[in-house]
Amino acid sequence: FILNTIMPKRSSKNDVLVIGLAVMGANLARNVARRGYRVAVYNRSVEKTDELLALLAEKETSDPERTNITGFPDLKEAIASLAEPKKVILMVKAGETVDKVSAQVLPLLKAGDILVDGGNSHFADTERRVKSADPVLFVGCGISGGELGALNGPSIMPGGRTEAWTSLQDMLEAIAARPEMKADDADVPCVSWVGDGGAGHFVKMVHNGIEYGDMQLIAEATAILTHAGVSNIADIFDTYNKGVLSSYLIQITSEILRHEDYPKVLDTAGQKGTGRWTAVAALEQGMPLTLIGEAVFARCLSAMKDERVRAAEVYAGPKAPAAPDNLVKLVEDAMFASKIISYAQGFVLMRAAAKEHKWDLDYAAIARMWRGGCIIRSTFLNDITRVFAAKPDLENLILDETFFAPALRSASAGWRALAAYAVTAGIPIPAISSALAYFDGYRIAAGSASMIQAQRDYFGAHTYERVDKPRGEFFHTNWTGLGGNISSSTYNV
Repeated sequence: FILNTIMPKRSSKNDVLVIGLAVMGANLARNVARRGYRVAVYNRSVEKTDELLALLAEKETSDPERTNITGFPDLKEAIASLAEPKKVILMVKAGETVDKVSAQVLPLLKAGDILVDGGNSHFADTERRVKSADPVLFVGCGISGGELGALNGPSIMPGGRTEAWTSLQDMLEAIAARPEMKADDADVPCVSWVGDGGAGHFVKMVHNGIEYGDMQLIAEATAILTHAGVSNIADIFDTYNKGVLSSYLIQITSEILRHEDYPKVLDTAGQKGTGRWTAVAALEQGMPLTLIGEAVFARCLSAMKDERVRAAEVYAGPKAPAAPDNLVKLVEDAMFASKIISYAQGFVLMRAAAKEHKWDLDYAAIARMWRGGCIIRSTFLNDITRVFAAKPDLENLILDETFFAPALRSASAGWRALAAYAVTAGIPIPAISSALAYFDGYRIAAGSASMIQAQRDYFGAHTYERVDKPRGEFFHTNWTGLGGNISSSTYNV
């Protein structure tokens, strides 16, 4: 262990301990140190600690990363070095590892000390840990932005024991990103207390689900443009990035398209599970999170590469129609309208979960902290922030007449034309088409579900409500004349 050879011994207490020195943990520790806080670091395998300290030894002796970080080979010594209330941040793999490390740390803390899980934990696990850690204050903290975000300023979504916020606020605000997309309040840090229990990790989970959706929309857009033989797609995305689609993901898409290695990338997309968690949560809440769900399923389908190759030998695609002259604009309209639907669905899911878990979520604050540092940062989030600040109880973003409803009306014709072209050409567009289906389903006062409910009453006597009677009154019809008038109990899952 090389601590004593490159780091000066200090008598003053450390402000925080970071446990777990893979790239995210090491970079977060450096970020905290650069803001003037004294940081203790510990890793189960000493080699990771040595790697970080060796890196810091190459910096100037006055560099705050070098002077403010102290490595420890022993966990008890690391925790003993902390000022009170002791603050410990876990940057370890989500799941069982968090529980194992927490079990080592909690006996070394006392009431009022703070244990933060900065990984991608499932919100239900965080709910459990908040309760089991008591009287230690447990915080589940979503951190988005990848390794560069951790180093330079991520989007941070903390939730759990509210009492911990007063001790964490200054530090988390110091290390958080600032909005990058032409925000009026550019100095506001991209962090805010989210809520009790697993609220922070739930919001991070929805963020990741929206990320899946954004990426799928971009993938479909590039597929359409490529299929149509458009040659300057990178330049087109540069143009998109100057308009309503301005975002980090649009920006990096143009960079990827210009890279010589992009044509070598196999069309199979991996996933770590947070998008799937979001889709499952939507099913549990009974919320139609259709675009994100299709984005998850699209990754699952992409993984079936060998089967798809065999299917391509069985089925020839349709003869491609001529691409519309305004295809580039149609793609922009379809991406933007679908993006609105995706975010609207995500916020509806958070509202439903907040009601069930009794979280007091601030939707303007959530949009505000996604404007910098994180993967989904975009100019678009300024509009969401503004709308929810003015109308915190708005039930769905697409009902907002100040921005989103006019935007959807403006993009609607292009959205439909693009979907029609893609379907006719045999180009799969699960995200764009599911968003359009949701929009049409939502905006129609009388839909097709009357047939479903009549069928349910026919074969299962599940009853139905009537258009000429008040809501909440249920009726049964003896459709065949043989089933009698006895109905089953009425319930909705």
